[in-house]
Amino acid sequence: MGAAGAGVDGLSLRIATRGSPLALVQARAVADRLERLVGRPLPDPVVVRTTGDLAVGVPVERLAGQGAFVKEVQAAVLDGRADLTVHSAKDLPSETPDGLVLACVPERGDPRDVLVGSTVGRLAPGAQVATGSVRRRAQLAWLRPDLSFCELRGNMRRRLEKSRAVGAGVMALAALVRLGQEGEVDEIFDTLTMLPQVGQGALAVECRWEDEALRSLLVRADDADAHEAVRAERAFLGALGGGCTLPVAALARRHDGGLRMEAMVASADGHVLLRAAKRGQDAEALGTALATELLDGAGGRAFLDRRT
Repeated sequence: MGAAGAGVDGLSLRIATRGSPLALVQARAVADRLERLVGRPLPDPVVVRTTGDLAVGVPVERLAGQGAFVKEVQAAVLDGRADLTVHSAKDLPSETPDGLVLACVPERGDPRDVLVGSTVGRLAPGAQVATGSVRRRAQLAWLRPDLSFCELRGNMRRRLEKSRAVGAGVMALAALVRLGQEGEVDEIFDTLTMLPQVGQGALAVECRWEDEALRSLLVRADDADAHEAVRAERAFLGALGGGCTLPVAALARRHDGGLRMEAMVASADGHVLLRAAKRGQDAEALGTALATELLDGAGGRAFLDRRT
């Protein structure tokens, strides 16, 4: 692999990551790809505990949009303890911190959500579903107004256990697949029923902007279509306001030489749900235009104005 590793022999490749089983699997997947490119093993990951990891009793919705699961990991790169980070793209705030760049989005996993423990059709009237996501709650409430919800936090094992105990829980399909637990799935939601979170199923690899050699290497591990889709979805979120805690969702995909993107904004109780779709060539422009359409054309701004 001498040719593949040309020019990168002395390049430091320490990966910062959270310490959850899923985060470590995701970091390992990126490390495997980089090891094939440079022809040598990477050092052990730099494991960082984040605010989100420590705030185990705090509902997920209170942490949404704040970078609670990424800030400390990003800091490890900025202060030199590590050289790059691997995140779940859905955990990233819409703005990248000064000094960092989103350098690589590898091939995206399946972005859809799943139900564990039951199917929607088998849920009894008034059944409880475990999920801390306001996005998932709103879309399920729109589909089944009779349902009630409870919080779902912790690693995948705890989430699966609680979902089975309650009767059902909603999770990301990509996470279960990466952990080899796709056999736990009872129903996969189509995106017309449950539009996914911005960046769901994708990994985001950040490094320091000044590290040109590392950025050049990461480009070789990048999936251009996945990266463009994530850029469009993040632009949509940014246009809503980086700390938006409303139920919002977006999914962009390559279509007919450009991008086709679907997006959703809902009231917190799920009684009103607005969806729109748009095609375009420029990722950021598409995401921004779709946010404007939902906020101003469809009336979603009223939800922003009423939030507390």
